[in-house]
Amino acid sequence: MSKPKSPPKATSTTSPDLAILGNTIQIHPSSVANQSSQEQSLLEPYARFRREPINALQELGLHVLGEGWRSYDNPIGQDIFYAGFSENMKGMVMAQPKLQNKMAELAAKRVEVEIHEGLLGPKGLEGEEDEHRKRRLDRRREIEGQLREVAEDWTDKMICKMESRYFIRSAYYLTTQLLTRAYHQGIHVSSDEVLHLRAVAAEAAKKKQSIIFLPCHRSHVDYVSLQLTCYRLGLALPTVVAGDNLNFPVIGPFLQHAGAMWIRRSFGDDQLYTTLVQSYMDTLLQNGYNIECFVEGGRSRTGKLLQPKFGILSFLLESVLSGRVEDAIVCPVSTQYDKVIEVDSYVSELLGQPKPKEDLAGFLSASSVLSLKLGRVDVRFHEPWSLRGFINEHRSRLSTQLPSTPSTKHDAALKRRLLTTLGYKVLSDINDVSVVMPTALVGTVLLTLRGRGVGKSELVRRVNWLSDRVQAQGGRVAHFADNTTVSVIDKALEVLGPKLVGRVEGLPEETYYAEDRFQLSFYRNMTIHLFVSQALVCAAVYTKVKQGGGPESERISYRKLYDYVFFLSQLFRAEFIFPTTPLEENLQATLKGLERDRVLSCFRNNVVSNEIEYVELHPAERASGREDFDFYAFLIWPFVEASWLGAISLFMLVPPRNYQGDAEASWLDLKTVQDKAQLLGKTLYHQGDLSYFEAVNKEALKNAFSRSEEEGIFQVTRSRDGKSGTMMRLDPQWMPQRDEEGRLKPDGKLWDLCERISQGRREGRNRRDGATVRTRVLGLVELVGADLFAEYASVPPEADGLQGKKASRRRKGIQTRAQL
Repeated sequence: MSKPKSPPKATSTTSPDLAILGNTIQIHPSSVANQSSQEQSLLEPYARFRREPINALQELGLHVLGEGWRSYDNPIGQDIFYAGFSENMKGMVMAQPKLQNKMAELAAKRVEVEIHEGLLGPKGLEGEEDEHRKRRLDRRREIEGQLREVAEDWTDKMICKMESRYFIRSAYYLTTQLLTRAYHQGIHVSSDEVLHLRAVAAEAAKKKQSIIFLPCHRSHVDYVSLQLTCYRLGLALPTVVAGDNLNFPVIGPFLQHAGAMWIRRSFGDDQLYTTLVQSYMDTLLQNGYNIECFVEGGRSRTGKLLQPKFGILSFLLESVLSGRVEDAIVCPVSTQYDKVIEVDSYVSELLGQPKPKEDLAGFLSASSVLSLKLGRVDVRFHEPWSLRGFINEHRSRLSTQLPSTPSTKHDAALKRRLLTTLGYKVLSDINDVSVVMPTALVGTVLLTLRGRGVGKSELVRRVNWLSDRVQAQGGRVAHFADNTTVSVIDKALEVLGPKLVGRVEGLPEETYYAEDRFQLSFYRNMTIHLFVSQALVCAAVYTKVKQGGGPESERISYRKLYDYVFFLSQLFRAEFIFPTTPLEENLQATLKGLERDRVLSCFRNNVVSNEIEYVELHPAERASGREDFDFYAFLIWPFVEASWLGAISLFMLVPPRNYQGDAEASWLDLKTVQDKAQLLGKTLYHQGDLSYFEAVNKEALKNAFSRSEEEGIFQVTRSRDGKSGTMMRLDPQWMPQRDEEGRLKPDGKLWDLCERISQGRREGRNRRDGATVRTRVLGLVELVGADLFAEYASVPPEADGLQGKKASRRRKGIQTRAQL
């Protein structure tokens, strides 16, 4: 008996797409299968000069003259494009009381140092005190003047310089020409979201409040697409917080005049610079200028959302918390692509190649992809919300959860909790409005099927199924207009190209296979946030299913299921953005959904309590060959593999059997160990002991090591000067032992962790666990570890000490949010 499947949905409840043609706005229905054939993107590609020279010149002329919407004369928001804007902004920043006070404070501290060094005369000498006091006052004023010059220079280099409306018109024309060459289907937005955003922006402009746009970050195209969208819709362009690594000749000044502000990648202990950035944020928010920053910090190399970075968020929160700014409007933004331009370089970085330095040559080299047809960009805006309202809502609740401490410590702890909650709320909102693109559907299906390849009809069936599952989970599928699923898949395959998806020629049915699984995983990861709960539950059930023996042998008790799901949620706390509901509540809801879909069966001990006793595969799922159950398991297996690799590689930290140095005093550079772990993973993959090559990616290993540090599995020490890197060694409690022959023993706390992770690993024809495998894997680990100690073991320089207490505090903070 085959398992019945739901028919594909003909319509979608998501908002229609908005098409802007010339000076008119048209709204098209959002049905997945029956959308208007006249659907257009937000940016209609311009005429090409070689093909239509007259039309191309006419379009250019309209931009030069500022015809209609192109004039950008009255955008919704504060006035930004006028001569003298930069000098006015610079003056407002330098006049901030917080910055003035900090310069006075730093000058006073320096004078005290010079007095102590005897450079400004001794204190208390009768008859000379007035003279010394005057010298000190003059010296203080001199230092304040020097600090002011430095701050003015930094401010000039930092602030965006939106001086000319003619420049921004030209920039819009140029970037649209480039963008629509690469993304030939343009930018798509939701009509409801955009119209509501315009209304919110108009109200915010009346109150002189800023809109803080917080997009996800997968590509350099992110900020270009949002700026173009704001320009085309008549919204005041936001000031974009950007790392100064992009501030190189030609491109840097261009971006700065188009809205970019430059900040250092790291502030260190520079109090003046930190205060200057805070003062700039205060100035922008006090005057109602829009801001754009990326909550993840850098670009995601894996396709899924990264954990939040709290740097700029902390400045924005501080502006409102302190009362210097009354309120600001927060608008999370999702930007999705049919294909991301930089994925090739991401794969190289994840496999250990150094990140290339940003420069003009590298930027211009991107022109080679501008002629490619990469599909479309979808920009979606979450419902904007008040930052002051968020603070008021969460402050009282979070305050009661904190222990009774002195006021200053309590306030600092409260701010940290508010900041953490803010960061994860923004990420959750971004996921809520994210659109799953056709390429993500195809990539996900190809990576979650057993076998070498898939026929066209089966690919269509599973894409329809996945589209239904996405919408059932509250997700959105990109509008397909009036295209059939077959034509949508054909377009997706064309965009992905033969380097990612191969096709077997000469067969009775078109057959496709994953040519580059590593790159395709980027697109699969764009869907995984919708199914994390189901994936963890199925991985827990798989710990029994993999043992075989029929239905009764493959059951798992609810308690064991709960324990392993909790274990995995802790394991992946740095990988995924989990729901904020308690584990028990979310687990029950997930099981209920999997029961409804006839993937799992839950057996309850009695009707009254309705408590689940054990869980097993649904008979219909068994009859269908476990295809839906496997789908969820395939999603999580690469991450289980990466975590296992991260844990097994820690055996490299055991000093070799014939090591001549002091084992307890020998430390290893953390980055070097991670590089060796990646080398170990590549070897295990090619020897068949690791199933997924993407498990060796640098980001996954970095997350695994961070988790191990937080758990206290290894100790770290960091040099005070920050130049010597981070050194590490295994904590004695986690140190494995050797047998009589000097070989590493597969037991102890570290081995138990590896085995616990391994319970959820995929087994199949290519891999079986056993004593031989354990011996081979540990032998290889020891081989790499011996080389590691021979070349890199050393005594660390003077450092801040072990980070155990700090890691413990961080672990407790993370565990409060890392639940399924």
